[in-house]
Amino acid sequence: MQNRYAAHPNEVKNYDTSRLREEFLMEQLFATDELVTVYSHVDRYIVGTAVPQSKDIALEVNLKDIGTNFFLERREIGIINVGGHGTVTADGQGYEIGAKECLYIGRGVKEVVFKSSGKDQPAQFYFVSTPAHHTYPTVKATQEQAQPNHLGSIESSNERTIYRYIHQGEGGIQSCQLVMGITELDKGNMWNTMPAHTHNRRSEVYLYFNLPEDGVVFHMMGEPNETRHLVVRDRQAIISPSWSIHSGVGTSSYTFCWAMAGENQTFEDMDGVAMKDLK
Repeated sequence: MQNRYAAHPNEVKNYDTSRLREEFLMEQLFATDELVTVYSHVDRYIVGTAVPQSKDIALEVNLKDIGTNFFLERREIGIINVGGHGTVTADGQGYEIGAKECLYIGRGVKEVVFKSSGKDQPAQFYFVSTPAHHTYPTVKATQEQAQPNHLGSIESSNERTIYRYIHQGEGGIQSCQLVMGITELDKGNMWNTMPAHTHNRRSEVYLYFNLPEDGVVFHMMGEPNETRHLVVRDRQAIISPSWSIHSGVGTSSYTFCWAMAGENQTFEDMDGVAMKDLK
C-alpha cells in the first residue's frame, strides 16, 4: 500500500511539478489482476482499484497498515465500476455491478471479493474507503437510482449532470462519513467546478475517466490566491485537501468520480471563491 501524507499549503506553494504529482496525483491505479491501494493521511482515505481478468481479487491488505483484523473492521467503502460488468461479493452475498453503478458496504463485513463477468471486457472497480463508527447496510445503486442534478450551460462550457449515490439526502445510500458520486460533462463541455470553491470541513478525491487516449484534464488545485495545476490522464486520481480548490478543464468532455469525507456530509457545505479572487 502506498502512503500519501498531509501537506501544509505554505509548503505546497513551493512545490515544483514533480513534487506536486508525487504528493497529490495517483497515476498508476488500474492494474490487471491486482489490488492497488493508496493510503492518504488526509482524512484517512484508502483509495484503490481491482481489475479482475483471469482471477478473482479479494479486498485484502497488509493488516499492519490499518491496524485491524480485516479491512472493513472499522471502515466503510464505496465502490463504482468504470469498466465491464462484474460482481462484488460481500460475506457471501453477490451484487452484480455494471458500468457507473455503485455499491456501498458498511463496517464489519469480513470478506469482499471482486469478479468480472467476462475476460474480454473486465470490470474495473474503483473504491474509496473511510473510517466508520457505525454499521450501515450494504446497498447497491444504479445510475438511474442516483439523485441527478443538471447544472451549467454550453455558453460557459460546463453543462453537466451530478449523480449522487452515497449521500444524506432523500433516496441516498446512508454512510458514516463517505459521500460519493459521479459527474458527467455533456458533449462539447470541458469545465468542472468553476467558479471554484473549497470546503474546509471536508477533503475530496477525484478520479477522471472516459477520456480519449490522447486527452488530458488540466486539474486546478491550491489555495485560491496560489493556484497550481496538474495534467491528469484517463483513470488517474487526485487527492484534494480541504484548503484546496478542485476544478479542471479538459481537452474534451469527460466523466469523474468524486468522493468526500471529513467533518460533515452536507453536499452543499462549501465556500465559494469569486472569479476575481483567483490568482
